[in-house]
Amino acid sequence: MKIVVATHNEGKLPEIRNIIEAELGQAAQHIELVSAGSMNLPDPVETGVTFEENALLKARDVARRTGLPALADDSGLIVDVLGAAPGILSARWSGVHGDDEANIDLLLAQIADIPDNKRGARFCCDAALVVPQDCREQRDDGSVPQAQEVARLGEMKGTIIRQRRGDNGFGYDPIFVPDNQPGRRNANGEKLTSAEMTAEEKNAISHRHKAFVALAPEIKELIG
Repeated sequence: MKIVVATHNEGKLPEIRNIIEAELGQAAQHIELVSAGSMNLPDPVETGVTFEENALLKARDVARRTGLPALADDSGLIVDVLGAAPGILSARWSGVHGDDEANIDLLLAQIADIPDNKRGARFCCDAALVVPQDCREQRDDGSVPQAQEVARLGEMKGTIIRQRRGDNGFGYDPIFVPDNQPGRRNANGEKLTSAEMTAEEKNAISHRHKAFVALAPEIKELIG
């Protein structure tokens, strides 16, 4: 079964595929993941005010355009002392979408006076699956179930530090120290930021990983 992932970032596909293979085992061989970008689909305007709304919005758009089951996710950073912020505005917190350095500079300035023990934060991700009605299996009585829509949340809790550390990852990774550590420290004996972790170490504890693991039972049900 072909499932379209609502992204133009081809790097997401191997990560999602690895999660599905780990959770579904042999059943995963019946799934072919393709990206919306590879099908030349446009990016929908994200008008939702929550991660879940935006994830479902993106998955619905792809499912409507292709008639195929669609996966999507939306994620961001929530800093405790800022309430729900930056939240869905994480990628454009400084006013320019995707300017990681400016976003980090602004966030650090906003919480500069907050003591170290009050700088808790968490990355959140909602992963969504939308299955069009035409893809739903017919019931024994001949009826066809309505289109399926489901979203699952994953979180990675941690702390915001005061100075950048590490060259890996993207976004706020250089200033975020996850609570769940991989069992090693950096050269100075400090806990690792997400940007000091390898891709494998980060993916194993990430909010996106947890969200798609939680969504795996619905994906398994889809392929029967």
